[in-house]
Amino acid sequence: MIETTTKKSARISYGIMAGLLVIVGWFHVGTLVLAALFGYFALQKFSFGRSKTIAVILYLIAVTGIGYGLVHFSKLAYDALPKIAEATIPAVVGFAERMKIELPFTDYASLKVVSINAFKEQFGNFGRYAGVAFLQLAMLIIGLVIALSLFLNSHWEVNDDPHAIQNNLYSTVVGELILRFHNFYHSFGTVIGAQILISIFNTVFTSIFLVWNGFPYVLVIMVLTFLCGLLPIVGNIASNTLIVGVGFTISPKVALFSLIFLVVIHKLEYFLNSKIIGDRIKTPMWLTLIGIVLGEKLMGIPGMILAPVVLHYIKLEASRNKLSDTANPQLQPLEKK
Repeated sequence: MIETTTKKSARISYGIMAGLLVIVGWFHVGTLVLAALFGYFALQKFSFGRSKTIAVILYLIAVTGIGYGLVHFSKLAYDALPKIAEATIPAVVGFAERMKIELPFTDYASLKVVSINAFKEQFGNFGRYAGVAFLQLAMLIIGLVIALSLFLNSHWEVNDDPHAIQNNLYSTVVGELILRFHNFYHSFGTVIGAQILISIFNTVFTSIFLVWNGFPYVLVIMVLTFLCGLLPIVGNIASNTLIVGVGFTISPKVALFSLIFLVVIHKLEYFLNSKIIGDRIKTPMWLTLIGIVLGEKLMGIPGMILAPVVLHYIKLEASRNKLSDTANPQLQPLEKK
């Protein structure tokens, strides 16, 4: 009887977890979930010697410092990115003309028109954009607060009813659901933890290369390289395009050296990635790309970051459940004659 109740509770918990993932995508609350996961991840790392007080203090300092840094970086990027585009686009266009390569734009003005039209199609007007930005900021703050509250008290009282029987359906479902959340957080820590280390590795060596070759706007490119590094596959493509494009402002030779360097550094990333997470993640690239595309359509950038986490979580849950031998006679071992 207890075994039947446990199996039923596990099925219910899987259904609830699947429903929650659908709700996250349907209502576009990926920013909230991502902020809560990152916040809890940081608090776990800050809890040296199991001291929650020190962890909370470091967490608040880190959140304040990162918030200030992002505001300062946004001001730098707002000023630097148009200048980078004004310098990069003529250099790229001139090289393309010499190599007889056709581009969808011919100068900075035409690219700006294309960008503005895409911006208008996406957001409609400034009021709507401001509303979206405010909503994302609110979800970010709420997610960070949720992470802090979970860290301080994550217990779910399930036996506070004196009339409840032992091993009831509610308590067993809650127990299974806690296990589902634990597995999902484990997937997040495995994927994102490795991604952060890889991004730091990429950013450090790329920054050395940029300074050595006299690239302009090193600070802006360095921060963008780190942030793009949190996005699997597509993030590297975006940062590489920016670095090679800026390399053209120096010379085509520097742009070529930049491309070669980035290819080599990414090969080292793959080796480091295998050392950091071993054989725990073996998601095919095509499946990861499909997940990233679907995540972007559902939740934008947060969905792109969460997509590999969800894929790993599904694999983790599926690999921990054994099929019954009676479900498929072909799985039964042959009797020895």
